[in-house]
Amino acid sequence: MTVSFYSGQQIPLEMHKVRIVQKLNLPPVERRVEAMKEAGYNTFLLKNVDVFMDMLTDSGVNAMSDRQQAAMLEADDSYAGSATFTKLEQKIEEIFGKKYFLPAHQGRACENILGQVYVTPGKVVPMNYHFTTSKAHITVNGGTVEEVFKDEALNLTSEDLFKGNVDIDKLVAIIEEKGADNIAFVRVESGTNLIGGQPHSVENMKAVRKVCDQYNLKLVYDISLLADNLYFIKTREDAYKDASIRDITRELADLSDILYFSARKLGFARGGGIATNSEEDYLRMREFITLYEGFLTYGGMSVREMEAITVGLDETMDEEYIAQGPQFIQYMSDELQKRGVPVVTPAGGLGCHIDATRFLSHIPQEQYTAGALAAAIYIASGARGMERGTMSEQRDENGVETLAHMELVRMAMPRRVFTLSQINYVVDRIAWLYDNRELIGGMKFVEEPKVLRFFFGKLDALTDWPTQLAKKFREDFGESL
Repeated sequence: MTVSFYSGQQIPLEMHKVRIVQKLNLPPVERRVEAMKEAGYNTFLLKNVDVFMDMLTDSGVNAMSDRQQAAMLEADDSYAGSATFTKLEQKIEEIFGKKYFLPAHQGRACENILGQVYVTPGKVVPMNYHFTTSKAHITVNGGTVEEVFKDEALNLTSEDLFKGNVDIDKLVAIIEEKGADNIAFVRVESGTNLIGGQPHSVENMKAVRKVCDQYNLKLVYDISLLADNLYFIKTREDAYKDASIRDITRELADLSDILYFSARKLGFARGGGIATNSEEDYLRMREFITLYEGFLTYGGMSVREMEAITVGLDETMDEEYIAQGPQFIQYMSDELQKRGVPVVTPAGGLGCHIDATRFLSHIPQEQYTAGALAAAIYIASGARGMERGTMSEQRDENGVETLAHMELVRMAMPRRVFTLSQINYVVDRIAWLYDNRELIGGMKFVEEPKVLRFFFGKLDALTDWPTQLAKKFREDFGESL
């Protein structure tokens, strides 16, 4: 759907109306500095009462529709054999064509089960790019990750429309080098999270499938960010411009052996699950649901959430529903570029990704460039983004810092949550910050967990730059918040 404005402006148009609102709080800049210090300069540890716009993630914070809210009242609370589960199971088969469905409380629970069933010491998992939790569940079971992304994936300013594609030559080379018997499975992530939400094409998925068939390997498909990827296929891949979202979805699903998802992203609710047509795979994984999640007909989810997911998956098949996220992200990226702020191009899904390396060229990666920028953006705006760089990696077995391929700050765009004026506010504050970027300094860990440290590790500023940044803010904005 295209809507043109008589004025010639190119701005996204919300195809919904607001019926329930939640009051927001914008603390003064002095409080924002204090809150950042209390949180150990980790935006994950901020209290939401101190956050104006929560752009940390799209996970579990997307707005529900009226149909989802209504469906939650129909939930069947039965512990076993719930009719609510049957609805969700049938919807999974209808949309994805997968006969067997295992419910789980979220995406990383699915990764835990996949890791325990298929990954043993020495096994290798090739993938288009790792995600933090997917990599952790593979390595904790003794496996290793081999990334087989195309070289263009790491080019932050690019015209490549599918930077999330697997490099087929690299995939074949890894399989030949390691031996097919040592490959646990091949993983494809829809909308590669850590490199800017970049999509893959259907054509590339077909090529991966062909390789998996050649070497008799399982293809595991993470569809947590499928909604954005579907939009990009529909608008960027010529062969699918006239295809329906449902048809594209089914074609992708049919190419996979096992798919899994976080419904905190896909489905606009809170939960997740694994689906397959293989009875053998289903039976291998089934016992882990009851061991770690719950009974087979709820898997750690509230039945009310399951009702909402069933409707949410249906809504994901509506192009108008899935278009707003990518359109708002494109708008924010375009507006930041007009002001000279370096961002990942082409704009991907999930959020607007700011290139911290170019933004803060004076801060080395060892001082957590993207983490420093995320803290500075919060101080300047009250908007909470997420570091996607070296902080999100972990040290090697010798304690040596693993530098990330890129240093990004992701300003996530939860679906149907923010208005255009709120996006314009964040753009304005980030543009001001860019003009004053020399005031921002580096950081160091003062409390560093060994695994997934970006979730709850604490840092400290190397100088008093947060105070100096707030002082400059007051000079330029006066009494304004």
